[in-house]
Amino acid sequence: MMRRRNLLVVALFLVAAAATATFVIIAYRAPRDLAEALRLYGGGARARLAPYFAKARVAYPPRRIALLAFKRERRLALWAGDGTSWRFIRDYPILAASGRNGPKLRQGDYQVPEGLYRIEYLNPFSSYHLSMKVSYPNAFDRKQAAAEHRANLGGDIFIHGKNVSIGCMAMGDTAIEELFTLAADSGPDRIKVVIAPADLRVAGAPMAEDAPRWVPGLYQTIAAALADFPLWLESNNTIDVQGTSKMGKVMWIGKGALK
Repeated sequence: MMRRRNLLVVALFLVAAAATATFVIIAYRAPRDLAEALRLYGGGARARLAPYFAKARVAYPPRRIALLAFKRERRLALWAGDGTSWRFIRDYPILAASGRNGPKLRQGDYQVPEGLYRIEYLNPFSSYHLSMKVSYPNAFDRKQAAAEHRANLGGDIFIHGKNVSIGCMAMGDTAIEELFTLAADSGPDRIKVVIAPADLRVAGAPMAEDAPRWVPGLYQTIAAALADFPLWLESNNTIDVQGTSKMGKVMWIGKGALK
C-alpha cells in the first residue's frame, strides 16, 4: 500500500513537472533577433495588411512609408507610396501616450516629441512586445536646446506594443506587429515620421501658454509636411482596427492637455 502511494506521488510530480515545462516552452516566445521576430509575427501581419494595400493600389512592400502621429486625436495614420504620390493605407489608435501638447524639451518631462523624424532601427527585444526607435532628438531639437542652454534632452523614444507608455507611443501588440513587419520589409530608412500636437490639416495648432517662442515656427514646418497627405482621403477611407468603417466627420477638438 505504501509503495503504491509513493508511486502515485512520483507520478503526480512528473505530470506536474511536464505540464510546467510545457507551459514555459509555449509561453516563452520572445524573438532572438529580427529574423525570428518576422518568423513569429510577419506572416500574420502581412496577411492583415494585404487588403489595405490592395484597396490603396500600392505594391507591397512599398518604396516609402509615412507615419503621421496626432497626439491630440491619439491616432497614427499610415501612408505609403511606390512613386511620386502618397496613398492612405489605414490608421491605428494610439493606446497610450503621456504628456500634453507641446514638444519634448528635456529628460523626464514625459512628453512625446513633436516634429519631423525617421525610424532609426527596429527592436525585436522590446519589453513592449516589439518597438521602433524614433530619431529624437533631431537636428532641430538639438539646435533649440543649445540656444536655450538645455543639456539633457532625453531620448529612447519608441513606437511600441502594449497599452502603457511614458513619453513613447503604445500601439498595442497587433498594430506594432504590422508596423514592425512593414518597416522591416521596406527598410527603416524609407520611413518618415511626423509627430504633430494635433491634426494641423483640420485647424490651427493648440498652443500651450508656456510654449517656447520657436514652437509656432515648428508647427508651421509640421503643417507644411502634412500638406502632402490630403485629409479627405483619410476621412473617406478610414477603417478602425476591427475593420469597421468610420464614416463620420473628422472633428477638431479644442485646446487642453492630453488625457
